[in-house]
Order: sequence, then C-alpha cells, then structure tokens
Amino acid sequence: MAQSIYITSAEGHSGKSTIALGVLDTLSRRSPRVGVFRAIARSTEERDYVLEMLLDHDGVDLGYDECIGATYDEVRSDPEAALGRIVERYKAVEAQCDAVVIIGSDYTDVGSPAELGYNARIAANLGAPVLVVLSGQPADGERAPDAGGLPPAQVGNLATLALAELKHERAGIFAVVVNRADPDRLDEIVAAVREVPAAAGDIGVWAIPEDAYLVAPSVGDVARSLGATLVKGDKTLLDREVLHVVVAGMSLNNVLPRLEEAAILAVAADRTEVLLAALLANASGTFPSLSGIVLYGPFELPEHVERLIDGLDSNLPILATDQGTYETVRGIMSARGRLAADSQRRYDTALSLFEQHVDTEDLLRRIGLASSSVVTPLMFQYGLIERARSERRRIVLPEGGDDRILRAAATALARGIADITILGEPIEVRARALELGLDIQAAEVLSPFDAVHVDKFAREYERLRAHKGITFRQAADTVTDVSYFGTLMVHLGLADGMVSGAAHTTAHTIRPAFEIIKTKPGVDVVSSVFLMALADRVLVYGDCAVIPDPTAVQLADIAVSSAATADQFGISPRVAMLSYSTGESGSGADVEKVREATALVRERAPKLLVEGPIQYDAATDAAVAATKMPGSDVAGRATVFVFPDLNTGNNTYKAVQRSAGAVAMGPVLQGLNKPINDLSRGALVEDIVNTIAITAIQAQNATDAVAPETRA
Repeated sequence: MAQSIYITSAEGHSGKSTIALGVLDTLSRRSPRVGVFRAIARSTEERDYVLEMLLDHDGVDLGYDECIGATYDEVRSDPEAALGRIVERYKAVEAQCDAVVIIGSDYTDVGSPAELGYNARIAANLGAPVLVVLSGQPADGERAPDAGGLPPAQVGNLATLALAELKHERAGIFAVVVNRADPDRLDEIVAAVREVPAAAGDIGVWAIPEDAYLVAPSVGDVARSLGATLVKGDKTLLDREVLHVVVAGMSLNNVLPRLEEAAILAVAADRTEVLLAALLANASGTFPSLSGIVLYGPFELPEHVERLIDGLDSNLPILATDQGTYETVRGIMSARGRLAADSQRRYDTALSLFEQHVDTEDLLRRIGLASSSVVTPLMFQYGLIERARSERRRIVLPEGGDDRILRAAATALARGIADITILGEPIEVRARALELGLDIQAAEVLSPFDAVHVDKFAREYERLRAHKGITFRQAADTVTDVSYFGTLMVHLGLADGMVSGAAHTTAHTIRPAFEIIKTKPGVDVVSSVFLMALADRVLVYGDCAVIPDPTAVQLADIAVSSAATADQFGISPRVAMLSYSTGESGSGADVEKVREATALVRERAPKLLVEGPIQYDAATDAAVAATKMPGSDVAGRATVFVFPDLNTGNNTYKAVQRSAGAVAMGPVLQGLNKPINDLSRGALVEDIVNTIAITAIQAQNATDAVAPETRA
C-alpha cells in the first residue's frame, strides 16, 4: 500500500501547486515510484496544467487520464457517486506507486462553500493524511496593500476555521503550510497557527514567504488573457514574468521615466514613436529592462516602421490585440501566473523556497516513508545535489554566451548547489539573463579580458610554461581564451572547479588542465568515467572518453582512479577489469594486457576488490558468475567497470544508455589535482546542473586519498 498525502487549501490562489511540487520533489528523493493524483479536475476536456506539470516531474511514470478522479460537474451532480469514483480511480494509481501526492480542488469559480469539507471527506476515504495550505494574502488572491500580507492573528483565525472543518469530517491532519506569508513575520505566523487548538499535537507547521515572481503572470500568460498574438521578438522570452504594468497614455517624455523593471508596456498601435522609443530604451541598458510590449487597437504597423523595428534586432516580445485601452488593461491585470515547468525561474524559485522553509526530513518523518534500498537515477541526482550544497564550492562556467549555461547557472544558484562564476562580458551576460527571465544576480560575471586578471594569469602561465619558452606577451594572449582563463582561476584558488564543453571540444576544455592543473601524485594519466544511473542502481564506467588504447599501466591507473571516483559518490567500489574472456579461459595480447593491469591494481591498492580479466556478463549476472568465477567478491556484483579500450567503453556506455534507458552522467574527469569537467556539446540544462554538482563534490573531496579503503 502506497503512502499518500492529500494537499488541500481553504481558499483559492493559495499557491497549493507550489507546495505540491515541493512535496513531490521531496518524496522523489526517498521513493523510486512516486505518483500524482488529482482528486477533482475542472473538466475532462480542458487539460489541468498543474497535473501536467507534476506528471512531467522526473520519476513520475503515469498517464494523464488515469490520474483524474472526478470532475466538478460529476461532484455537483452526485457527490456520493463521485466520491466512489474518486476512491476507485485512486486505488488504481496507488497500486502502481510507493507514494502518491493527491491534489485537492482549486476553489475555482465553480467551487462552493462546502468545498473544503468535501476535500476532507475524500482524504478520509482515501486514508490519506492532509497537508493544509493556507494563504498569507487576502482572500481575493491579490497582494495586501502594504505588500506584506495578513497579520499573524488573522492567519491563526483562518487556521482555526480550516482545521475545525477538516476534523469535523474526520480527516487526519499532519501538517499546515502557510504559503505567500509576510516575509518579515514568518516566525510569528507559525506561532499563531501552533496556538490553534486543532493544531495541537504532532502537527508540522511551516510558513513560506510571498515571492513576487511566483505569483506574477508571464508575457505568455498576458497573451493568453488578451487573446493577443506575438508579432515581433523572441518566442522563448514569453516565459519572462511581468511584475508591473505601464500604460503609455501620455507623451514620450512622460512614458520613459515611468518604465519599471520587468514591466509590460501597453502602447496604442498608432503611437509608433512611443513603441520605437521603448525599444531603444530597452536596448540601451540605461533604462529598466522590459518584459514585453502590448500594441492595442485595430491598427497595423506601417511597413517602414516594421523595417525599422527589424533593423533594431530586438528580442523583446511585442504582442498585438485589436482591443481598446480599457479591455487591454483589464485583460493584463486579470492575467494570472502559472507555476509551470516552462518557466524555469518560477520552477526553481518554488523548489528553493520549499527547501529553505520546510524541514523536509521532518516532513518525511511525519509521513512515515521509509528509505528504499533501490537507487533510481532521480534519487541519485538528488543525492548529488544534497552533497554539493552541504559544503558549497565555487564553480566557474567559461561559456557565458550559451543560454544553456545561463539556465543551468540560475538553477544551481536557486537550489544552492554551488556558487557560480560565469565568464563573459558582464553587460552582455546579465542582459541576456534578464531577457530569458533568469535570476543570476548572485553569480560573479567576469570578463576574460579583465586587465587585472589577465596580467595576474599571464604571469603565472609564463612561469608554468617557461620551460617551453613562453613569453609574457604570448601568455597574455593565451589566457584570454576562456578555457585557459577558467583553468587558471581553479589553479590559483579563485574557483574550486570548472565545467565547460557545451560550446567547445573536449580537447579545448582539457588541454589547459594538462598544462596547468596536472595530475595527482601517483597518477600518471587523466581519464574519465560515466556515472551510469540504471533503474535501480548506479554503476561506474571508465574510460569512455579520453584514452583511446591504454597500456596495462594506464588501465591500472584508470581502475584505481575510477574506484576513487566511485567512493566519492557513495558507490562501494568492486572493480571489474573487462575483457572478452573470464579468468584463465582466454589468451592473447588483449587479454594479457588486462591480466597485467589487474595484477598492478592489486599491487597498488591491495584492499581494493578487483577481478580480471572478466566478461561483462560474469561481472553483472550472479548466475553467470557462479558458473564462470565462483567464490569471487566482485563477479556478479561489480560496480566499477574498466573497459580495455575507448572503442569498447564508448560504444558500451551508449548502448546501455539507449537500450536500458540509463542516465549517463559525465564524462567525469579524474586524476587531475583539481576538478575540471567536460560537457557534451549536446548537453541539456539538466546535464549541466548535474555536472556542476559532480564537480562541486569532487572539489569537496580534493584532498582525499587516491585509493579508497574498500567497503565489502
């Protein structure tokens, strides 16, 4: 039977979806099979964007239709029959999961005063403890006049009414979260709720502060509200949030001083001089950065004005609607923000706020969800993030001109994974981040042509490469290359690690490391591994990216380094030295190389569990191992696989990745004195975030011994 949580609220616009996302994310760290269930949906025809967002979360493998209990129409028509349908459909989802997040109704315009009581009945019939979400803002969903929120006493009154209703319907309450609370009075609000008699006992109470970006509509939300079309600008920038509205119902001289950061500007379509001035102001960098422009009225842009706009090469979204001034402003003001996966800033902010203000370990304890021995890719990724944030390190990202890097940096900062330095011209990098709606304010943005750093780095590079005859002038030219600049930052302690390769080749990324960082004592070669996250465990594959045809000595180096890497990431190293034969059954130069390498590993790391030569099936399958290599501590349960050459390793990791649906994290470079990691040029934002976390963990372990003590 799955452990369930029923999330409901006492009113609309409480930000319940933010809490649902945080709970789902927390459960996914502990359980391999997490489900989502929407008890009451608005209709079966109109897709529920909250449910879709949660179903898109990594680790959730359910279809949309099976995760809906009943519709509002069905509940109003026959509440008892609808309740039976909800229970029946929930049980089908529960049977597929270890934990289920159940989302209650939304208090839409088709809701009723008895809605909370009906949610309580559903929770009681599903046997699911209730997490109550209260809003710290006025009931109409707008911000309080002082931009703070409801006073603690009023929140306490809301809690009294809501908890009493839930208990009346015999729903079990295990936690209360006050969302959108006054940021300056969180402790007082928590104390006020704890004083409510119905909250007495072992009930968790937390408060999450109001955040303007979570409740703000995006430019796309405004477009949907107006029925407007995008006529100019970058479609990807429709995700940017709108924090203010400026109506250009005045002269140009009076409009410009009224522009605000992240505002949407409403301009009559025949006021082209205001439109052009706003585009120029936005591009200048001396005025606040707009989120978008709305042209209203039944007027088409003159052809010469369109040509002029195209010549400005502006990415700013320009929407067009035929509506008048009143209808346009009303439509903009009625647009509501959606916490959706396509708004990265909101998604990251929601998770960050939940993690900062809700004790997730206490939450899991109250739910009673036991840890699983299975390690899914998602659970492993969460483990990486938690390890990285436990001792934050500074990671330099040299490719500041790549949007993927900026998105990954924003996520890493929001989730507290690492401190970030981005290389690029500060004005350009920050302007592009603003266009994308990303928050990288906490990042250091550094120009690789910064005179002070170039001078310092050139002198150090000249010293390091003096034996090659490098002059200061040559060094000064070299260090402005972003890979050299970033590597020297790591070398001189200005950063703890570097992640690059999204826009550069592997050779371009790691050549400076060979020259500057160099290898650890006792390690002769730099090699790599992939962390292969399978459905239920994580394996280490090396070398799949660096050394084409390693010698026996290099294979031994790769094995010892790979075992150390495995140990860094909580994987007990049991090393399989792979070949086309097992034990003494085969002969030939390739087998002898592996046999010699195995002997060298045993000599260098006598406590390390290692077996070789061994075939892949004997290394992974206990039944095959019992036949081919009985009594081995490695055969049938290997965790580290050392391939005899790059051809075999690269093809094997890709075959496993594609055929088994494994998540391949890497290549993770190993053997260097300080961590430098390479990205695939096709890397996704998630891949970059994972690599930042991996690099941060390597930096934490930079002083560890190369050969780990073996854990059986």
